[in-house]
Amino acid sequence: MSTRTFRVTVRGVFDGLSPQQRAELSADAAEHDVLRAAFTPEGHLSYDLAARSAFTFRFLESGEAEEDIVAASGRAEAAARAWLDDRGYGYKNLRSQAEDLSQAALGKRRRREASRCTP
Repeated sequence: MSTRTFRVTVRGVFDGLSPQQRAELSADAAEHDVLRAAFTPEGHLSYDLAARSAFTFRFLESGEAEEDIVAASGRAEAAARAWLDDRGYGYKNLRSQAEDLSQAALGKRRRREASRCTP
């Protein structure tokens, strides 16, 4: 059985942040800039508090079956909650969305490459 790769996006909104917490997040904003966003196993957080209080975690998960995407999504959401809770950051409206890359549509270039490899 082959390993499937899942990209899980966990979104939410910071809620009830103290001035000190806002200052902490603002000080670390450069490392959490959306332009540096990437799907990683440990999860990457991006936000722009100056624009809005929303945030996004991006996780790279894996599984062996299509059904594993549900567990992967649950793990990613739990990891995001743990990161926020460990730092005492309030949040609301946490939700996740997952994509199985083996099921993702191929772009024009990838379809052309795939057709060359097929005998």
